[in-house]
Amino acid sequence: MTIQPQPQSRPFASVERTVLPVILAVSLGHLLNDLMQSLIPAAYPLLKQNLSLNFSQIGLVTAVFQGTASILQPLVGHYTDKRPLPYALTAGMAATGLGLIGLAQAASFAMVLASVALIGLGSSIFHPEASRIARLAAGLRPGFAQSLFQVGGNAGSALGPLAAAFIVIRRGQGSISWFAGAALVGALLLWTVGRWYISTGTERAAARTRRARAATALPPALVRRGMVLLIVLMMSKFIYNVSFSSYYTFYLIERFGLSVGQSQLCLFLFLAAVALGTIIGGPIGDRIGRRSVILWSILGILPLTLAQPWLPLVPSVAVAALSGLILASAFPAMVVYGQDLMPQRTGMVAGLLFGLAFGVAAIGAAALGVLADAWGIVTVYKICAVLPALGLFAFWLPEPKAWA
Repeated sequence: MTIQPQPQSRPFASVERTVLPVILAVSLGHLLNDLMQSLIPAAYPLLKQNLSLNFSQIGLVTAVFQGTASILQPLVGHYTDKRPLPYALTAGMAATGLGLIGLAQAASFAMVLASVALIGLGSSIFHPEASRIARLAAGLRPGFAQSLFQVGGNAGSALGPLAAAFIVIRRGQGSISWFAGAALVGALLLWTVGRWYISTGTERAAARTRRARAATALPPALVRRGMVLLIVLMMSKFIYNVSFSSYYTFYLIERFGLSVGQSQLCLFLFLAAVALGTIIGGPIGDRIGRRSVILWSILGILPLTLAQPWLPLVPSVAVAALSGLILASAFPAMVVYGQDLMPQRTGMVAGLLFGLAFGVAAIGAAALGVLADAWGIVTVYKICAVLPALGLFAFWLPEPKAWA
């Protein structure tokens, strides 16, 4: 996809026009980025067998990958808010591709950890900068832009289990390196986004900064309250989500006796539902408000999650997918809600929220792995079923009308 530079002189109204090609480009880049990253959990059964890993070590792999990304993402976002790096997205893709090559050749647990850390570095560069550019290109439709950007990542995550089931599981660990080709495609695509930013995005960024500075600043106490509550809600969402992305295949194999391939297909159904929920959440938030979407997408799934561990195979898989769809609608609304709280620091907010998402998931994955070794994976899913009850905290999120 080639993004043509636009003329430098044009009416101010054009700064608020939605630039769909740019949003589609970063969404496609997000798809490729998260497809490559999703090979990590999708290949867990293979790595567990080849390297004789236990659940605690599997949890540590997730913790290193997501922990690396969580620590660095807000720092990258903070830096690029002040000193934009137009070609940072290309650099992030390169880091992810190198990490995949290392993972394909890993013959030890230490090499696995080093490789996933490099993939985490690529993620920490990609997510805050890509989200910031999507916001710049959004014009007056930030929820739509954030959903479209994030659905690319969810689609990539959903394709990961299919890639693992039909390629990696069949061809072996070395075939992971084949997907480094996606990093090359992504790097070339995002190079064109960098060119657009240099020619056009800088003007949009300057206009948005002037408007944010001219607007009435929100009370610091309100900003702190809103951000703290977002973090609590993200804990509920992402620990529940990581229980599926990291351990769902093992759960299905143990409880229902499925094969590895069958369990990967069920994981794909869950992740595909997550992708659909993501594209729904942003536009709905543009219409009815971010707070309402956040509240009902998290708290509203509680009856479903409580029932899921007790259901037979087909209803269990269907309810898990429906829960994932509803829950996924929250995150685009969360990101835009946070950026509305701090409009001069959209990159930092995106990096903070994406970083916290990775960090919470990292800690949760490690803790769930320890619990699975001690109590069994089926018990872990019964515990996770109550996590959406934390959605009650959404009632205390500030109402948007209170910001005026």
